[in-house]
Amino acid sequence: MEYVQERVTTLHDLTGRVPDAPTDSAAVVVPMTEREHRSRTAGRVLSELEAVGPGRVVVPLRAPPERVGAVHRWLSEFDLPLTVLWCNSPRVVRLLKRHGLNGDAGKGRDVWLALGVAAAESEFVVCHDADAKTYGAETVPRLLAPLAFGFSFAKGYYARVEDERLYGRLFRLFYAPLVRALREAHDAPVLEYLDAFRYALAGEFAATADLAASLRIERDWGLEVGTLGGAFERAGFDGSAQVDLGRYEHNHRTVSGPGGLSAMSEGVGRALLRVCEAHGVEPTYETLPERYRTTAQGFVRRYAADAAFNGLRYNATAEREQVETYAEAIEPPEAVESQESGAVLPAWTDAPVDPEEVRTAASPTLRERQH
Repeated sequence: MEYVQERVTTLHDLTGRVPDAPTDSAAVVVPMTEREHRSRTAGRVLSELEAVGPGRVVVPLRAPPERVGAVHRWLSEFDLPLTVLWCNSPRVVRLLKRHGLNGDAGKGRDVWLALGVAAAESEFVVCHDADAKTYGAETVPRLLAPLAFGFSFAKGYYARVEDERLYGRLFRLFYAPLVRALREAHDAPVLEYLDAFRYALAGEFAATADLAASLRIERDWGLEVGTLGGAFERAGFDGSAQVDLGRYEHNHRTVSGPGGLSAMSEGVGRALLRVCEAHGVEPTYETLPERYRTTAQGFVRRYAADAAFNGLRYNATAEREQVETYAEAIEPPEAVESQESGAVLPAWTDAPVDPEEVRTAASPTLRERQH
């Protein structure tokens, strides 16, 4: 246990107390795919949310047509004020195409659709995933409490320790050392901000509706980093906080494969470097991968010591191999992208589409729910 403050306000779990928070004024966004249907973990998350009593729960769902009805019926079994958005429905695709916003589908686009709907009808917005095996009802009030204290953005952080091993590899071995390598070469407030969050790739955050509507959202794996970039612009150091959520156990990903950590590192890297460039940082891309490697190898040595101190298993060779894999993801982000295929979706305050149009297009019809 510790109580050290970072550059952004850091709220620690020192007593186990669940703070008072405006849960009835909040919409909780919980992105899902058909894989979560009747899973024990997602079911636990939804059951815990029943005890929270949020004003609204918005589930942006990505699923094939033949699965939408079954997932919708399952979600409706929970005693929650529920809004289900079928994010890849033909009607949503047509709506986004009409406004030049369709592009690639992914978690980021799903969350973007849900944020628009949630922010339009609630004072506060909370976003978290449905794959935390250790999720508890205290998560939402802990994330919301800083907003009641006057902050406009709050992000969760937690320890990723499971099966006597350290996890959170994409953050530990890619994001954190890359940001540190950039900070060594550039004295920029945005890098100090990105380095201040103890788990910058956590999917759990809360924001005022005004701030949520002002965020430009990455379509896919860069969602969390892009959100931090927007929070830096809109909330800054003084308006941001991070909250101790304890110890989380999540589903784990392999390094390789379409949804593996290697593919994710490419999206995270592009998003991070886009944020840097947008705030005046001009990385020397020719030397950045090597500088990242050097910094990351130092991180591996320190994590090895931490694991040994705690009696955890630690494969330093495998971690160094991951560093080499991640180094290949460090390259300049696309210089120019059209809005149709662009990696970043506009803030809802600037979007050419209305949240109510999204709600209507994304609501499963009676026939689809009964399928």
